[in-house]
Amino acid sequence: MSIGNSPEDDRPSEDHVSPQDDARPSIGRVLQQARVDAGLSVDEISQSTRVRIPIVQAIELDDFSRCGGDVYARGHIRTLARAVGVDPEPLLEQYGAEHGGPVAPTPATPLFETERIRSEPRRPNWTAAMVAAIVAVIAFVGYTAVGGGDDGDSQQAAEGSTPSTSKPAPKPSHSEKPAEPKPDPSDSAIAAAPQDKVTVKISAPDGRSWISAKDHNGRILFDGLLEQGQSKTFQDSQKVDLVLGDAGAIQLFVNGKQIEDEFQPGQVERLTYTKGDPEVG
Repeated sequence: MSIGNSPEDDRPSEDHVSPQDDARPSIGRVLQQARVDAGLSVDEISQSTRVRIPIVQAIELDDFSRCGGDVYARGHIRTLARAVGVDPEPLLEQYGAEHGGPVAPTPATPLFETERIRSEPRRPNWTAAMVAAIVAVIAFVGYTAVGGGDDGDSQQAAEGSTPSTSKPAPKPSHSEKPAEPKPDPSDSAIAAAPQDKVTVKISAPDGRSWISAKDHNGRILFDGLLEQGQSKTFQDSQKVDLVLGDAGAIQLFVNGKQIEDEFQPGQVERLTYTKGDPEVG
């Protein structure tokens, strides 16, 4: 499994001019001063937040072009602010005022439907059928023994020496035990995930988050907003690349196992899962 940001130039843009406000310091200036006051280096901030060093440096220079988009810029601002002990909300409001207002959700534009895993068809309940057959046989034998004996003797006496061609009903063998019931196949697509593919399920039980998923060829499986209570399942023969806009609101299940990483609210995560995950990858 690999975690990181999108490939970008390792140097802050020299052409970018950070916005200045006479009434308050810039976003980058606030984050840089808070980091210095906390006694933290850029390397330490990068390690604790998983935001690459060139992006941290660019944000402190008010260069948000290295973030890869408005959603990522907001996520990085929130993550860095919390790491240096600053309330991120005023900085996000300032970013919205300086860069075009609140972020609009990206419409979902999947290029093709996600492959669904079909559960096995439910098998007939042979145990119940066998029990019903045994009960019917016992009832027939009991009826024959109690009420059918006299009728049989009278009929044979009237017919004289004509041999009877009817055979007694076979008695059920009590030594045979009913077959053990077989467990029903799981209704969960994740529980039946094939080993020759990678299967990733994303759910948002605690809040909504923008997500993006691609297959090993780079084709988009999903790109949009996952509302609270919704879930998506993706599958590919080799790997699935994910981008989570708010990883703290997401639960991940990879190849039938839940990923236990404790992501923080507002944290932007880039993840890659393969057929061997979560053990390897």
